[in-house]
Amino acid sequence: MQRYLSAFFASLFILLGAATFGQETDTTKVTSVDPDLLNIGAAKVPKEYTIRTVKISGISTLDTAIVQSISGLQVGDKVMLPGGDAFSRAINNLWKQKLFANAKVFITAIDGNNVDLEIQVQERPRLASFKFIGVTKGQADELQGKINLAKSTIITENTKRNAIDIIKKFFAEKGFLNAKVRIDEVVDRTLANSRSLTFYINKGEKVRISDVVFYDNEAVSTSTLKKQLSDTKEKSRLRFKPEPIPQVYGTNARPTLGEYINNYGFLYPSKTKSFLDPYFRFRPFTGAKFDRTKYEDNKDKVLNYYNSLGYRDAQIVADTQTLNTEGNRMQVHIKVSEGRKYYFGDITWKGNTKYPDSLLSSILNIQKGDIYNIDLLNRRLGKSISPEGGDISGLYMDDGYLFFQTEAVETSVYNDTINYEIRVREGTQARIRNINITGNDKTKDYVIRRELRTVPGNLFSRSDLIRSQRELAALNFFNQEKINPNVVPNQDDGTVDITWELEEKSSDQLELSAGFGGGIGFTGTLGVTFNNFSLKNILKKEAWDPLPMGDGQKLSIRYQSNGRAFNSYNFSFTEPWLGGKKRNSLTFGISRSKFSNAYDYATGTFDKARSDTNYLKTTSIFVSLGKQLKWPDDFFSLVYSLNYTRYDLRNYPIFQGLDDGVSNNVSLRIGLQRSSIFDPTFPRSGSNFSATVQFTPPYSLFNKDVVNSENPYKNPEYHKWRFTSEWFVPLGKPGGADKNRQFVLKLAAKYGFIGRYNKKLDFSPFERFQLGGDGLTNNNGILGYDIIALRGYPVFDISDPAINNPDQTSASRFFTIFNKYSMELRYPLVTNPGSTIYALTFFDAANGWYSFKDYNPFKLRRSVGVGMRFFLPMFGLLGFDYGIGLDRITPGNPGLKNSARFTFMLGQEPE
Repeated sequence: MQRYLSAFFASLFILLGAATFGQETDTTKVTSVDPDLLNIGAAKVPKEYTIRTVKISGISTLDTAIVQSISGLQVGDKVMLPGGDAFSRAINNLWKQKLFANAKVFITAIDGNNVDLEIQVQERPRLASFKFIGVTKGQADELQGKINLAKSTIITENTKRNAIDIIKKFFAEKGFLNAKVRIDEVVDRTLANSRSLTFYINKGEKVRISDVVFYDNEAVSTSTLKKQLSDTKEKSRLRFKPEPIPQVYGTNARPTLGEYINNYGFLYPSKTKSFLDPYFRFRPFTGAKFDRTKYEDNKDKVLNYYNSLGYRDAQIVADTQTLNTEGNRMQVHIKVSEGRKYYFGDITWKGNTKYPDSLLSSILNIQKGDIYNIDLLNRRLGKSISPEGGDISGLYMDDGYLFFQTEAVETSVYNDTINYEIRVREGTQARIRNINITGNDKTKDYVIRRELRTVPGNLFSRSDLIRSQRELAALNFFNQEKINPNVVPNQDDGTVDITWELEEKSSDQLELSAGFGGGIGFTGTLGVTFNNFSLKNILKKEAWDPLPMGDGQKLSIRYQSNGRAFNSYNFSFTEPWLGGKKRNSLTFGISRSKFSNAYDYATGTFDKARSDTNYLKTTSIFVSLGKQLKWPDDFFSLVYSLNYTRYDLRNYPIFQGLDDGVSNNVSLRIGLQRSSIFDPTFPRSGSNFSATVQFTPPYSLFNKDVVNSENPYKNPEYHKWRFTSEWFVPLGKPGGADKNRQFVLKLAAKYGFIGRYNKKLDFSPFERFQLGGDGLTNNNGILGYDIIALRGYPVFDISDPAINNPDQTSASRFFTIFNKYSMELRYPLVTNPGSTIYALTFFDAANGWYSFKDYNPFKLRRSVGVGMRFFLPMFGLLGFDYGIGLDRITPGNPGLKNSARFTFMLGQEPE
């Protein structure tokens, strides 16, 4: 009887343990006990035992002490047998780690009050390696980063399921909706208890959208609704996709063209010489891939469009996607319920004390009878912040009402008219308490703070916050996408803390090129520009890393050589905040150049001796002072520049009667500029206007003998006027994953002329205008000429009979008046701190004249073309244009061969 009772209680103990483990999904979790070792006796009551030993078995990679520690069963612990839960807790602890495929606890011996235990586990296999079969190397690399598998990862069924799901999702995003994945798991002998996984992937054929069909749409046309499906649309049916036709006949006999057409559709000849691929197939249906995530977003766009037209009850009541029998073409069916069209009714205001109803209604600018559009109402209220302002929220927040809120409440709906009450909670005005700056590793705090319009103690202003963000971006020291003003309001005391979160980027530029030509010698350019230089730390050794930086100053050094023909040295320094309190800039620079007429046409070589006797040398010094104005607004600035240039000519004719001697050009330049452009790399909005006048003293009015002197241009005299205007207009809505892709239209107009004080003297041979070419500085640039580019044309020569003045001699070859108009359509391809790349198309029109009597602003030379721009932090601007001079296409020159030109640029955008 006692034996049966012992067996009964032992079985009961096992069942209790199994009940505890039954909560887990794995049926192999069993606690094993030998009933003969449970000497319960006749008392039939649980007895406390002391664990004498614990043995761990079945492990291959783990440490026994770790397994025992996880189980919680330690030598000396007390356990109750039967009826205790120590063993069930131990097995639960082991399973929670997901390291084991099976776990058991055995009682191996009972000696008095002592019990010996054995914990038997079966480790899950670990991952030794994995690979993908059926995909390209690039796809395999992408999957490896997404699949979250690494060597020694514990392999579970859940691990494998997750991997399959990730792979299918990866290919579904690329349009392969029917991808299949199979996993082969094999033992890896190189590591204990390890497996190698091979993912066999069959992508299948890409599923493309052949048709998008809308149902029950009456107020909006199907074509208009399809435009809202920007990422789920049917492509053109007339796209050629070269695809070799498989050999279906099983022989080398070439099928007839008619048989190909009957089986595969339209064909066009292949350029390959392969006998087995005599033709390529024309695929008439090559639609867009289907992306489920983007499709759901596009459905919201459809409803938003309906809402913008007043159909606020519009719904998509059903949508389905059907595949063809091959599983590679999809039809998207969308059924809509438009509902009725609504209009705005009366809009009243409640709770406003700062501003009257009339002013708020004027800014809201929504009239009774206007088509209902809840998005428009929210934008006008300022629910979404617009950098341009002009909403109700901006009106209040620009006056410190940071805690301002509005709530648009529908008061009544009568037929198709909706009346609103705008409830205003103005709150208290908030003052700025603390301004913190983070992320500026190089740039000093004071350089940043002087650009900020958010000043402690001032009332909070949203427009000041946006303007400060733009000013920091214009410095070009920081990643513009990461400039974040973290605004933390403190409503209890009516203050606000602002933390400017920044990320430094390199803004220095290097220009380097070198070469060696026979007879010319060394040619090359070496230039560096440091845009965040620190002059005051130049003597501090610890600040050189590699140069003293962080004070926002600009230092530029450049040397250029073209062997014996040309060399120049340039140095300039700019302090943008002279004195540190106001935005008054100081710039000074010096340059020296020599252009030698060293080419010997008789021998066709460069003659060193000739370069020492036929040359033009210039030495220039300038200093300029710029000042930011407060009126009409603080986008205006005024710049004064005093310039001195010495021209030393020797056997170098640049003008009739001027080939030897020295000329001293002293001039004062005054420029008025207004610029609201904050991203010089790729402006998206704003404008730039400038008007400058540069003049010399009227020497001939003081000294009448100048006209008849041997060198009337020893002190050249002139007055020079320039006008420039540029507009940047964003077109459409920003697109792309980062909402940073948007077409930008640039419109520009430029005008310039140079005048003279004395009509008895010809126009100054210096400071004229050169038109045409690539706009890069050349030997005419050192004469002070403004180099005006015109893409698609060579440099104009006023002596060219095809231009304006056939009676002019080559001595008067450059212009004194010019007009230029240009239009560019730009689109950004890459916008990040490492580089900015954009494509453009352009239309230019320009011309030059020698005098006002010949001036005709409608007689212009036109060009069209395309181009690319690359802005790299280290090298600045790189770009090229392909321009076609429309007025160069004539009956005698009908093609593009002599009317199109490539233009390259480096360093800065030409004028």
